[in-house]
Amino acid sequence: MSDIFGEVLQRAFAERGFRTTMIEWDTLEITKPGMDPWTIHIDAFRQSASVNSRAELPRLAADYVERAVAAFTRDTAGIDEILAAGQLRLRLYHPDDLGDLRDSLVARPLAPGLLETVVIDYPESLSPLQRSALGNLSENEAFGAAILWSLDREPHYVQTDEVYGVPITYVGEQHRYVSAHLHLLLRHVNGHAPFGALVAVPIPEYVIIHVIGPDAHLFAAMEAMQDLARTHYEKGEKPLTKQVYWWCPGDYERIPVPDAFHSGMLPDLRPVGLEFDHEEETASPLTPYTDDLVALWMEAHP
Repeated sequence: MSDIFGEVLQRAFAERGFRTTMIEWDTLEITKPGMDPWTIHIDAFRQSASVNSRAELPRLAADYVERAVAAFTRDTAGIDEILAAGQLRLRLYHPDDLGDLRDSLVARPLAPGLLETVVIDYPESLSPLQRSALGNLSENEAFGAAILWSLDREPHYVQTDEVYGVPITYVGEQHRYVSAHLHLLLRHVNGHAPFGALVAVPIPEYVIIHVIGPDAHLFAAMEAMQDLARTHYEKGEKPLTKQVYWWCPGDYERIPVPDAFHSGMLPDLRPVGLEFDHEEETASPLTPYTDDLVALWMEAHP
């Protein structure tokens, strides 16, 4: 299928002497002799192009390339300028989304099926931070700044609803840095979650939370969370994972904020799930961690 928007943008880069490869629908890898490879996300261009006439596309693409090249020049100017501008953000990916690019980026596994990356935020785009651009900044320092600024400088809302009688909290907004709130789960559960919480991040714009406790049976909560994760994953523009995780507060949460963000440690997120057969009235654990969670729940609720 023809990709008019992608093709016109690639031609505009070629006219400036750059070679491009479309890694994903919204991700371009850009190269030029004597320069390190560079990746950008082109969501903003696609959105702008979609509401303009085809005759306007070459001009829009040329303008976008000019801004992107200027941004790349700023990137290579030094990490100190990026830090001074407070541009680092945290974005979550599925590991398969980055492929071979992963090793060249400031990225780390957060949980099975989830990868955290540090990106540079611009008004109309974002660019993953290359390891080669870190300079004297450590990866832990880069992640710390990205988490802090994603929390402090990006808007979000918190909303609690009931799904199947189960209390569910949503942390969300119309940007792709909301996953930074996984580093602030203790605050979102009001500092009290003796059994932890069920957590899902089906798309970058949402963190979905259920505090495990007396307000709902564990099996009902798991079914509600699995249904929500699956629905958002299937309908989302850039889905991450349908997996539900068991967040277990521990050493990470005992470190004061914001020191925890720079510590190199991570929230403890364990994949869990139940397969329900309503005709047989059974629920089968899908992971070893689910066995542990069910046993803990049953012991506390005989």
